[in-house]
Amino acid sequence: MSDKSTETVTTEQAEEAVRTLLRWAGDDPAREGLRDTPRRVARAYRQWFAGYAQDPTAFLQRTFEEVAGYDEIIVLRQIPFESHCEHHLAAIVGHVHVGYLPRRRVVGISKLARVVDAYAKRLQVQEKLTAQIAQCIHDTLQPLGVGVVVDATHACMTTRGVHKRGVSMVTSTLLGSFRDDARTRDEFMRLIRL
Repeated sequence: MSDKSTETVTTEQAEEAVRTLLRWAGDDPAREGLRDTPRRVARAYRQWFAGYAQDPTAFLQRTFEEVAGYDEIIVLRQIPFESHCEHHLAAIVGHVHVGYLPRRRVVGISKLARVVDAYAKRLQVQEKLTAQIAQCIHDTLQPLGVGVVVDATHACMTTRGVHKRGVSMVTSTLLGSFRDDARTRDEFMRLIRL
């Protein structure tokens, strides 16, 4: 018996699935305005879910130890991200704030943004996204502490269901000194509110 999650789906099969959904919605996938839609949707899905082909830990492998003894919190604020809800395939759009307290080595700041993207470009729930980013940084860099706060809006709530616009969800994961030391936690929270 084969594992369905590892079977290769061809681009042609993905495009046919889109045609099926268009017919199910009540439209004609052969009409002029929809003729190229299956190809466009398949290409968009390849971009939206590119994170499945990425190893987030690989982005954190190159670190720097020559930082003149720097041993304070490092924070990267307002990292924009786009993801998709695993329950409805609806967009999740927001910002991630990442902080860590280094233990002798630091990583290039663009690498933190790449970790965010690698996890965001997968089907997600916000709580899992928040925990995955924090755990990856914690396990790979082994800093004294890590803090991740995600603030996002969910189209599954704003464009369907309860239709509540202007609502954002905030989640956080605090590890190491960010969880255990109130002063470190408070400093991180102050820094992300600047």
